[in-house]
Amino acid sequence: MNTKHFLAITAGALLLAACGKQGGSTPQASGTASAASAQANAGGVEEEKVLNFYNWPDYIPEHMLADFEKETGIKVNYQTFENNEMLNAKLVAGNSGYDLVVPGSVFAKTQIEAGLLRKLDKAQIPNYSNLDPAIMSKLDKVDPGNNYIVPWGWSYVTVAINKKAVDKVLAGTPMPANAWDLVFNPVYTGKLKSCGIAYLDAPSEILPSALRYIGKPAYSATIADYKAAGEMLAKVRPDVRIFTSTMIDDLASGKACAAIGWAGDINIARNRAVENKSDVQIEALVPSAGAIIFFDTLAIPKDAKHPGNAQKFINYFLQPKVSASLTNEVSYPVANKAAREFVKPEIAADKSTFLGDEDMAKMVAPESFTNEAREAMNAIFTEFKKGK
Repeated sequence: MNTKHFLAITAGALLLAACGKQGGSTPQASGTASAASAQANAGGVEEEKVLNFYNWPDYIPEHMLADFEKETGIKVNYQTFENNEMLNAKLVAGNSGYDLVVPGSVFAKTQIEAGLLRKLDKAQIPNYSNLDPAIMSKLDKVDPGNNYIVPWGWSYVTVAINKKAVDKVLAGTPMPANAWDLVFNPVYTGKLKSCGIAYLDAPSEILPSALRYIGKPAYSATIADYKAAGEMLAKVRPDVRIFTSTMIDDLASGKACAAIGWAGDINIARNRAVENKSDVQIEALVPSAGAIIFFDTLAIPKDAKHPGNAQKFINYFLQPKVSASLTNEVSYPVANKAAREFVKPEIAADKSTFLGDEDMAKMVAPESFTNEAREAMNAIFTEFKKGK
């Protein structure tokens, strides 16, 4: 994995990147190439064979890009970002230089309404018919009519444990009926802090789970709800060791024995620990109280210079065997119903990867935040991290 093809950048591009959030550079697009691509897009002429792709780390099969390049002759410039906030800042700033991005569904509605994404031409994506209608219906709240985004991988925010370390630290104290108690209840966090508690360094992942834990709507529009969630989080702040954007490595290396993370990444960490023959036994818990389901989605920025190539990649990805390779290598299920038969049997049988009907019914479908709620969420998370 870690298939990152970093593109050289001009001084002008570096200056543009410095004006945005830290963590990603901007692909080079010379004035001549940009003008030629824009003219090609407007006139229906074949695009320059380039695709600038911006994705999360550790989130693509090892050979997918090379295979796509071989099949299409399109050169892929591949870069990564650490969280939804970073990607959103790029899209809002405009002129990102990217043709294909992977926003989380919780950001998609706002991005669509703000005109940041380009409507899909489904006629150019014949493999779109492979998508599971039942899963696509869950995206309808954030993308009515499914016109702008295509699922890449999906999963849910949950609690991870290093089983051996947690059993040792709890020392006979039974595991809670509600897995969220391990990371939100001081009775448990006070014990687990000795072996390390990690939180994702992303407010849009932590606050919705915290809201549900205190009985509030995950995507509440009430500012007081966020303040209440912040008060709950403040009680466990002394016990949190890490705010991380490298959850996989932190879990696999044993830096944390309990964490709030994405189930898919937790399972990657589990597999990595096994590959490394370490004593770390990672488990992604399926909370009996439910969790926040999310979709990472393929989307084309409104100002993409190579939208046709982006749609060619989407169509390529929606081939059943190609989609299945994402699940097989990265542990995230896909929405491609035709891909399931090509998923490795042991992964298809993993209940933390492919949720059963009862567990799926408890999952909260993605929605979006109001601007006021997002501001409150970010402010409270910042204060939480500071320990105030």
